[in-house]
Amino acid sequence: MTLVEPIQWAPAAGVTVRGTVVLLPGRGEHPALYARLGARLAFDGYRVTTDAADTAGPAPVVLLGHDTGAVRALDLAAKQQVAAVIASGLPFDGPGDWADELDARTACPVHRALLDGDDRFARDALREPAPGPVAEPAVPVLVLHGGADRVADPEAARAYTAKLPQGRFVLVSGGRHDVLNDVDHRSVAAEVVQFLEWLRAGTSTPALVRG
Repeated sequence: MTLVEPIQWAPAAGVTVRGTVVLLPGRGEHPALYARLGARLAFDGYRVTTDAADTAGPAPVVLLGHDTGAVRALDLAAKQQVAAVIASGLPFDGPGDWADELDARTACPVHRALLDGDDRFARDALREPAPGPVAEPAVPVLVLHGGADRVADPEAARAYTAKLPQGRFVLVSGGRHDVLNDVDHRSVAAEVVQFLEWLRAGTSTPALVRG
């Protein structure tokens, strides 16, 4: 990941802060690529920071990581006190050239243009080996994975989730690797918000609303 200054997204003045989300980008990424998600979570009352050391609260404090950022989030959750982890695109494979990487990352035209024209984004980073093994923390873990992810096998992510004490796997139909920034980013963000609200509610299941 390119080394840049941390970014924060905060709820509007007068809005009660409902929790803290620590966002950890993955290979080749930088925090500004998550402006849509950060703004959405802040709109719903959550303080979002990309500083991994900024875990003081307000509670609940949740680590949200993508790709190698997800691996890092799971490792941190096994070592320090946090309420939960949200892990997207857990890395278990890798694509070919830049055109293949861009296509594997996202089908969202806005995000594709952002990546293609961003000189801070590190191309070909997905060919770098992912760290392992992946930690299995005891806290609740929401694993988000694209059904059309060619970078990482969805079934490998599903099998990993099944081993967790409190794991929940959500497959995004047709989603590519950058599932937080893909064409269904609004629905994925809503899934994240629902998980955060479940943590606050303390109910027995994350499914607060289902048809």
